[in-house]
Amino acid sequence: MEPPAECQQETPALTAPAAEFLSLIGLEELECCLFAETLQVVTAGDQAGGQWWAEVRWAPYKRAGEPVQSCFLVQAGSRGRQDGVPCSSTLKAYVTPQLETLEQEEQEHLQLRAHAVERRTRIVSHQHGMTVTKTLQEQEECPQAPEDGIPRDHGAVAVSQGGHVSLQGEPKCQSFSYSCDEVGGLLLEGASILLLRVLACRQAVPPGLTFPAIDTEGHLCTSSYRALGIQQQAVGSTEVKVFVIERAVHTSLGISTIWQSGFLPSGHLARRVQVGCPRLLLLQAESVLGEIGGVQPQPTFPKQPLDWEEDIQLCSWFLDQKEQLEASHTTYVRQHPELLALLADFLQALLLQQPPDPVSFAAQFFAPFACQFPPGAPFASARAASLPLCNPPANGE
Repeated sequence: MEPPAECQQETPALTAPAAEFLSLIGLEELECCLFAETLQVVTAGDQAGGQWWAEVRWAPYKRAGEPVQSCFLVQAGSRGRQDGVPCSSTLKAYVTPQLETLEQEEQEHLQLRAHAVERRTRIVSHQHGMTVTKTLQEQEECPQAPEDGIPRDHGAVAVSQGGHVSLQGEPKCQSFSYSCDEVGGLLLEGASILLLRVLACRQAVPPGLTFPAIDTEGHLCTSSYRALGIQQQAVGSTEVKVFVIERAVHTSLGISTIWQSGFLPSGHLARRVQVGCPRLLLLQAESVLGEIGGVQPQPTFPKQPLDWEEDIQLCSWFLDQKEQLEASHTTYVRQHPELLALLADFLQALLLQQPPDPVSFAAQFFAPFACQFPPGAPFASARAASLPLCNPPANGE
């Protein structure tokens, strides 16, 4: 894919449609993009090759000497195998509601059979512009048993107890600095996740949407976005419609890296593929569709108000229960005549003294009754009825 005309200039600049689009993004739109999602990494032959996840949420950002800012924390990561090699990557970015990146860090780790590579890119904005720091560190291991079995550390060579030599190479660092004019309107990887979710919720991409960006080598480049229309996609046994957006990163050498992503109307990612790469991110959990609104939910029928007095069956059942309860209560009071005397004494004392706190007065009034019996013991009348008769002692005492 050839870069557009605005991508071939020496210093990438923000296009007018892109600047207008950023100015029209509202906070309510961004609030709809705050969620987490997980997709499966599928390789050739529909074999699961790992997992990819992303999350956006509010978070505070503190920089030395500056007040705390409330911004979006964008996190993403993947873990799996690429061409049989275990690999993992992470992304962490602090993005303002204007999609300006305050700080971003990307990390990639490849674990070869006897060789491990770790790449890290850290981008920090400041009052003079932006600084990009790239770090590359390689580690090699080869079997070599120490003669005496004692682990040693000789500079960059560390011999372990297991008989492996780990060559801890010095990390190679590169740093790039860009002025404020060069990074005006810059859209990095973390902000791009937010932008794609906003575009997916709108189901439209304005023409000429091109932003300055930074490529994997830390150099300035451009990234463009365009819509590819609505497509059908299978999620489990369900067919859903996804809005496909193409994102392309164009370097100054004329090389373009292209991703095509399919989104549900809620902004959730359903599919993403890099052109020319055998790996595919795919939403496979069909149960997720109902949770995020990917399919139409079942219609709900509101509850109708029920007037039981107008229902003959319910009214008859209520009257029967009422008569049974009244008969049960009357029988119980007749069997325990002391209840009337107890309640009469309490009401008489309450009305005579008229305490401001009737509840505390009731607790004090009935406290002597509780002290006469241990906790959990039945009342005196019940105890007297349940006490067994005892024969008098033989000596008459």
